[in-house]
Amino acid sequence: MAEAQHNSGDLIIEAVSDKAGRAAFVDYAYRRNASDPNWVANLRMEEVEKFTPGKNPFFDHARVQLFLAKRGGRIVGRISAHIDELALTQPPEQGMGPGTGNWGAIEADDEAAALALIARAEAWLREQGMTRVLAPMNLSVWEEPGLQVKGFDHPAMVMMAHHQAAYQPWIEGAGYTTVKTLYTYDLDIRKEYPPLIQRIISSGEKNPKIRVREVVLKDFDKEAAIICDILNDAWSDNWGFVPFTDKEIAHTGKKLKPLVHPDLIRIAEYEGEPVAFMMTLPDLNGPQLRINGRSGKPSLLGWIKLALWLRKPRPADMRVPLMGVRKRLQSSRLASQLAFMMIEYIRRAAIANYAGKRAEIGWVLEDNQGMVAIANSIDSQVNREYRVYEKAL
Repeated sequence: MAEAQHNSGDLIIEAVSDKAGRAAFVDYAYRRNASDPNWVANLRMEEVEKFTPGKNPFFDHARVQLFLAKRGGRIVGRISAHIDELALTQPPEQGMGPGTGNWGAIEADDEAAALALIARAEAWLREQGMTRVLAPMNLSVWEEPGLQVKGFDHPAMVMMAHHQAAYQPWIEGAGYTTVKTLYTYDLDIRKEYPPLIQRIISSGEKNPKIRVREVVLKDFDKEAAIICDILNDAWSDNWGFVPFTDKEIAHTGKKLKPLVHPDLIRIAEYEGEPVAFMMTLPDLNGPQLRINGRSGKPSLLGWIKLALWLRKPRPADMRVPLMGVRKRLQSSRLASQLAFMMIEYIRRAAIANYAGKRAEIGWVLEDNQGMVAIANSIDSQVNREYRVYEKAL
């Protein structure tokens, strides 16, 4: 580590610049959240990889600086400050754009540490020429965007963040205002959908131009490329959008492969062209909470249990992290029909093959009218909310 900045009292902010510092940065989150029964410990080695240049392809197009807060030699907080070069090229009206930097991965023992960390992240962003901050982002909009402000009474599902409730007033007290709210929706998948939705699905099944298929596991790299191509097109006008790079596609595909089950990921084709997809993952957080405890380091027996569960995740609740329909179809009736068909086919598979009881859809932008309408039409309920904040620098 190097470059220490002294703040009021005995609080010191240090910039992380080496392997030991990154390990300490990661370790602090496990200590800070050890007493929270609803915080799920991700695998520690994956967390270290996330913040390591050369391991996470985000670093290929981003400038990143990690900071630790120390008091009396003891770590009492952490934050990342980063600038995504791809985000800088996006239209400002879509949330990112020129001059916009980010911070994220914030954890702190107390408000004084949190405010000092935020101030240091802001200073670093100014030094890099940024004029505005959009936060928190951990690290990109595709990973863990936003600060949780609702739903602290239950664990988050796989690949979603869980934060301390205290952080909201600290961040807002630092001059940040809400720019966007993200929802996750909870759904009882054992309930059949309303008759109108069933008729829409039945009509689609009779249309010879429509084919909804499972992904082919042996061709998963190719399938992942198809999905990401649809994703980049479908989300390109969405708030906060930053394109997925080829390296990020390959990296994400490799990481998700252990969670991939063909009957839970569907690609919809229209006249032979892939035009929509829905990705569903069995909720790894459930077994991780039981197996890892709070360490993020499974024992040998824990690794065996985890491997067995991954091979046959049953019973397993489900999370729908991503779905999309090509942009040119989004205002058509076909778009919602394809979505309902994919949701229904995956719902049936989740019950029959994984003894699933509930699913979570999200995150969903508060003003994504199409997705909000779909979520409401299948009787799902908002169970968590995340806020993304902004501030002029």
